[in-house]
Amino acid sequence: MRARRPAVAALAVVTALLLAGCGAGSRTPAATATLVPCDLPPQSSAVDVNVLAYNSSAIDPFTNSMVRSCSNDEVTLHHEPIDFAGQSQKTIATLAGRYGTYDILATYGFVLPEYASEGKLAPLDEQVERFGAQTALDQLNPQMRAALSYDGTLYGIPMQAQMYVMAYRQDVFDRLGLTPPRTFAELRDVAARIQDEGGIRYPLALPLLASSDIATAYDAALGSLGTDYVDRETGRPNFDTPQAAEAFEQLRSLLPYMDPQVTTFAQPAVQQQMYNGSAAMSIMFSGRMQDLTLPENNQFAADMAFAPPPSLDGGETLYNTLSVDGWAIPANSENDKDLLFQMIAAAVGPESSKAAVPGAFPAREGMVTPDSSPFAEAQLESIGKAPPTEPFPWTSRISTETTSIVADVISGRTSIPDGQRQMQETATAILAEYRP
Repeated sequence: MRARRPAVAALAVVTALLLAGCGAGSRTPAATATLVPCDLPPQSSAVDVNVLAYNSSAIDPFTNSMVRSCSNDEVTLHHEPIDFAGQSQKTIATLAGRYGTYDILATYGFVLPEYASEGKLAPLDEQVERFGAQTALDQLNPQMRAALSYDGTLYGIPMQAQMYVMAYRQDVFDRLGLTPPRTFAELRDVAARIQDEGGIRYPLALPLLASSDIATAYDAALGSLGTDYVDRETGRPNFDTPQAAEAFEQLRSLLPYMDPQVTTFAQPAVQQQMYNGSAAMSIMFSGRMQDLTLPENNQFAADMAFAPPPSLDGGETLYNTLSVDGWAIPANSENDKDLLFQMIAAAVGPESSKAAVPGAFPAREGMVTPDSSPFAEAQLESIGKAPPTEPFPWTSRISTETTSIVADVISGRTSIPDGQRQMQETATAILAEYRP
């Protein structure tokens, strides 16, 4: 469901750096990464550790610090460049067998409950008890720790969070006397003004890729209306509710202001629309924002401004989704779990967390301030008004299996009532597998 990775232009720059960089056991630019304390016990023989983490400006600072700081004469960390889609595929593959390929995984709260419920991740509470003090893990945001827990057990060490942020062209807004929209109705009005008077035919860009991002967008719209996929009290899917229909109607109301090929655009493609000026507003995960501020990527970098995303109906909860990234250890890794834990704990230390801003919103509290990030104010308001997470093993399954239905409804190939019925039936069947 989630797709949140770097821009095409940025990727070219990163790729060049990746090929040029050579850290210990890594093809990433770990040689220049921030050094953090990583005091590992002596090993009786050489240890190789394979790290799976996608490349982005939000994740790289943590990965590269771990690779550089925890590699020594006895231990070598390996990390190959990969995008988010590749990481997702390799995660499924490495967790599927008795023995996996990777020892440390970057993962996120949306999918973690499913893997944890299937026994594919190592529980980490015991290691936190023994090693937490030396790595100051008590300074990690409690809500982010909870987002990487399942059924009361911690399965991931949070590194950073991402939330939706609106990026917009300040020069266009100033020229037309516009202010950032606070509701979807205002978003339509602002988009119409830019379309009619601003010389931009398709002023709004949202990541609505039909195979992934579009499900995140629908979940964000539903969340803004105060509705979860599944009712937390009754365990019944909510796709037949008026809010489920309203979420579809609101998203479809934005289509006249977006490129007709909108369901082919993932977040990198949306970034590209902002880079080349074919769009004046976009809403994406905050980890995408730093790329927009770099002149080597974006010809309009100096004109970029940021705001929290709007709500659908003027309520307090925004069109938003909170995603927490962290490190997990596959249960099928043959390396010593204590050793691996000390590596992932080192990766989220104060030094690497500070160095990750503004690309990331670190799990260590107080790192993101208006002095440290040009989009800090938008991030802080956005994270405070995000819908609550749904930390259940069925959530990601329902999302995956209803993504094509969402795409068909938003594109108009399926009516809203028919789409709601199909989604309700799909979710009901999945939930039945979890009932005793």
